[in-house]
Amino acid sequence: MEENNNTGINEAEHIDGMFKNWFLDYASYVILERAVPAIEDGLKPVQRRILHALYQMDDGRFHKVANVIGQSMQYHPHGDASIGDALVNMGQKELMFDTQGNWGDVRTGDSAAAPRYIEVRLSKFAKEVAFNPDTTEWQLSYDGRKKEPITLPMKFPLLLFQGTDGIAVGLSTKIMPHNFNELVKASIDVLKGKKTRLYPDFPTGGFVDVSEYNSGKRGGRIQVRARIEVVDKKTLSIREIPYSTTTGSLIESILKANDKGKIKIKKVTDNTAKHVDITIDLVPGTDPDVTIDALYAFTDCQISISPNACVIENEKPVFHSVDEILRVSTENTKALLKRELEIKQAELNEKWHFSSLEKIFIEKRIYRNIEEAETWEAVLSIIDKGLNPYKKLFKREITQDDIVRLTEIKIKRISKFDAFKADEEIRGLEAAMKQVAHDLEHLNDFAIAFFEELLKKYGKGRERRTEVKGFETIEVKHVVANNSKLYVNRAEGFLGTGLKKDEFVCDCSDIDDIIAITRAGKMMVTRLGDKKFVGKDIIYIAVWQKNDERTGYNVAYYDGGSKRTFVKRFNVTGVTRDKEYDLTQGTSGSKLTYFTANSNSEAEIVRVQLHPNSNARIKEFDFDFSTLDIKGRGAVGNILTKFPIRKIELKEKGKSTIGGLKLWLDEKYGRLVTEESEKSRYLGEFHTGDQVLVVFKDGNIELTNYEITNKYEMDDIYLVEKFDRERVYSTVYFDGDSKQYYVKRFRIELKKEKEKSSIISDHKDSKMAIFSSRKMPVVKYFFLKGKDKEKLEGEAKLPEVIDVKGWKALGNRLTPYLVTGKITDITPEEEEEPELEVGDSVEWDVETNPKAGAKGEQKGLF
Repeated sequence: MEENNNTGINEAEHIDGMFKNWFLDYASYVILERAVPAIEDGLKPVQRRILHALYQMDDGRFHKVANVIGQSMQYHPHGDASIGDALVNMGQKELMFDTQGNWGDVRTGDSAAAPRYIEVRLSKFAKEVAFNPDTTEWQLSYDGRKKEPITLPMKFPLLLFQGTDGIAVGLSTKIMPHNFNELVKASIDVLKGKKTRLYPDFPTGGFVDVSEYNSGKRGGRIQVRARIEVVDKKTLSIREIPYSTTTGSLIESILKANDKGKIKIKKVTDNTAKHVDITIDLVPGTDPDVTIDALYAFTDCQISISPNACVIENEKPVFHSVDEILRVSTENTKALLKRELEIKQAELNEKWHFSSLEKIFIEKRIYRNIEEAETWEAVLSIIDKGLNPYKKLFKREITQDDIVRLTEIKIKRISKFDAFKADEEIRGLEAAMKQVAHDLEHLNDFAIAFFEELLKKYGKGRERRTEVKGFETIEVKHVVANNSKLYVNRAEGFLGTGLKKDEFVCDCSDIDDIIAITRAGKMMVTRLGDKKFVGKDIIYIAVWQKNDERTGYNVAYYDGGSKRTFVKRFNVTGVTRDKEYDLTQGTSGSKLTYFTANSNSEAEIVRVQLHPNSNARIKEFDFDFSTLDIKGRGAVGNILTKFPIRKIELKEKGKSTIGGLKLWLDEKYGRLVTEESEKSRYLGEFHTGDQVLVVFKDGNIELTNYEITNKYEMDDIYLVEKFDRERVYSTVYFDGDSKQYYVKRFRIELKKEKEKSSIISDHKDSKMAIFSSRKMPVVKYFFLKGKDKEKLEGEAKLPEVIDVKGWKALGNRLTPYLVTGKITDITPEEEEEPELEVGDSVEWDVETNPKAGAKGEQKGLF
């Protein structure tokens, strides 16, 4: 390695030193001067310089943005593009600037017009909270020609309102925008010593889940969703989009998901104008609720954002929570208000001092004594001597500058001096001084009043746009569209989507796992692919669900080692993909002789026929699989017989041995769940064919299946419960035509699922008051009686008001009197009816689906 002739320094050492010094200098510059905002005013340097330039230019009129960019370049040592982008970004926040022209649209991603075509000026709010030359600290600009503020005296948490993101060398910051009114109220809470809890609010609206927000600190996360509405069974409409997306990028993500088969849609139309309106036309037969979940799962209709609140404090990057940033901003505002009051107090004191001095000078005619003075020193001495009797009245010493100022009073002012007016002015100054002293003494109250005034003047029209709500976890496997077809070549042992000339099994998605079982007793679970070999002579193939404890497999197999036939029941809840599992004991010659897959773990009765040449005394007998417990797939099982078997065939379909599916309603998310939680309500045990009854607040009812993918909009729903076709339901409703309350009791005769039907009269003013599935519902109401309209309380047992009638009947009047106020259900708690267990006298009609590949029963005889 050569040495530098001038310095004798090794070249490698020279480069190493350059890296250490220059690169670190560069990194520090980018962090402090470009990417990360200061905690004092919440601004990056470019934003601060734009505001300062606009303040210098301010004359109340609009300025061309191009001119503002040029003015800002006197302070900002970078290109006009970065200044223009920052200026437009701030203008789109609609707080610090008043704008004219096309400033772009954050919803559609449309850019602003050229700087020469758009105009800007400081808003009244900006002038009130961001500028005060007397409290501003100054520094020289980059070329030393101008002065610029180190930080602006910001009296508002601007950083939290605007939000920010920036990438520096080895460092980044990302702070979410928050709501104006909530920030002001939170600042007041800080001053009152209360705890604060801030959540993001986005100009694009939508929903936000803040359960993992962690106050905006590193490691936190928020999820943002679009607001999607169901227009009808064939149409969805996106009304609000997630933050950081645009209508264009959102539509692109939807089309990509459709192309990949994750969702099924016909067409997407962007009708966005004043408001966002993206219309999605669905493929016929597609469930709108499932499609909404799929949009959240596979498109930018739901995105995750990781905040990282980093700010510059004392010339160093510091990581804070948004609540800490708010506290610092509020304390900074309080300190600035104190400084402003102190400056105002000093100005008032000076004004009072000279006004009092002037009044004495003129009233006591001290000015006449200087007529004989021959020198300037004599003039000053005579005035000072004339003021001696009054000096004790002043709050500070009378200086020579004060006396000089008295000599500058014009004769015209002396001749027109009004003592009464002067006294009034002094009294006004004293009142103002008293108020300022009071404000300084009660600085906290003064700061609270300042924020309350901001809220009053500027809070209108700044209500929260983004709704805060918890998001339920969407199981991708439940909402992904069936975008593939599964085929199988049973003899050769191949399965996949590319075997279109072979046997069709079922529709499925490209993220599904497939279970296959061969006659030799080998089982494998594999991810769906184009073509995969799993073993010859496939007897069972279906879509496999992880942790599925309800699907049970009933097996009889011949063991080649012991020459005996074994039986067992098992389920498959977890496996390693593409690993071969043996359902027999693995000995040579072993094979399956009977197999069924049962979606609800049904246990059938089979007829076993032994070989006629066997030594068995009884060559035909029945076996009930319900006598076996469900165990793991690796269990050996019980001995069925030691004699050779001719065949095993189904004699009688069985009942489920694990009971129905117990379901709860998560009333927060409107979802059916299989596990109990604090916010869930038990619906019951569901068997094949059971349905869910949904009663809406508008008097409509609907039946649905009990699929886990169902979603219920709880804001519109009065009741969700397990449907009983034989149960008598009761309702009290207001009839809009007769203006009376009616009672009706009926059995629901709906047959089609997801088809709404009204149980009240069809007048536009009709409304439902009470709906009950109790046997003896009781309601309380108030009514007016007599000429004096005396308000009385009434109580009615609904079965005594009306007998069971057709569900479309009008019903009987609740009372002949005028009902006033709210009707209340006061039915006492009933004893729970016992759940029927397997073996009780009532039998459940358990249906199965014999189609290959479905979740129902598959059976085979070998």
